[in-house]
Amino acid sequence: MPATVWIDGKWYDRSTAVVSVYDHGLLYGDGVFEGIRAYGGRVFRLEAHLDRLWASAKAIWLDIPMAKDAMARMVEDGLKKSGHTDSYIRLVVTRGTGDLGLDPRKCAKPTVFCIFDTIALWAPDRYEKGLTALTAATPIHHREALSPRVKSLNYLSHILAKVEGIAAGVDEVIMLDSGGYVAEASGMNLFAVANHTLHTPPPYAGILRGVTRDTVIELARDAGYGIDETPMNRYDLYTADEVFLTGTAAEVVGISKLDGRVIGSGVSGPVTRDLAARFRAYVTRSD
Repeated sequence: MPATVWIDGKWYDRSTAVVSVYDHGLLYGDGVFEGIRAYGGRVFRLEAHLDRLWASAKAIWLDIPMAKDAMARMVEDGLKKSGHTDSYIRLVVTRGTGDLGLDPRKCAKPTVFCIFDTIALWAPDRYEKGLTALTAATPIHHREALSPRVKSLNYLSHILAKVEGIAAGVDEVIMLDSGGYVAEASGMNLFAVANHTLHTPPPYAGILRGVTRDTVIELARDAGYGIDETPMNRYDLYTADEVFLTGTAAEVVGISKLDGRVIGSGVSGPVTRDLAARFRAYVTRSD
């Protein structure tokens, strides 16, 4: 089924949806976005995604030109219009069309668009076997330059890290912060499991606080797992019982090998599988 796209109040399909070449989102990566999932025709945690979108926009001095409840209705309407019951929704707000200079005041009005499509990062067997990964030499943005808590359109550092992984023939990469602490994957949050406790970098350390991450932490607490949000280094990953990633597109997926070191048993571990099953049951529940 083809993608459905909403741009500034009008509906398009993939072949007709366009934005200006003078849009500062294209010229300078000047904008923010959210990746959102829908399961069984229901948008998952839309309010949390919109709250984060508004926070990201405020952080970069960008006023979203529509009310939050109006945007929520547009997303719900677009999901129905698209015909996708299980959907990946990409919601984007750019600075808008301006000139070739940097001055954001030259952009008269932000551009808002939303794509309703599907996504699959890996084949289903990778969720059973786990992903291979390496530590990328490219770090995440310094948190005092461009805060990783801003979900901005500037993902070049993550793409360059991903290129390192492609060149090495692995599935995914782990990125460090400027201090050498473990931060996140190329577009996912990170967990290490040890002694029935989930260890994950804290939001204050400069990571994007993922909606899926928060959901998994809630489900883990309910299941009796311990939660430890504390800075980690690579040693903590190498010696963990399990390592797994969470994200809107990825959901919950294990890491079986990192930097040539086998993690745990070398496949997705029991805690990873348990939380993946709990997450799937939670997002597809009928109540």
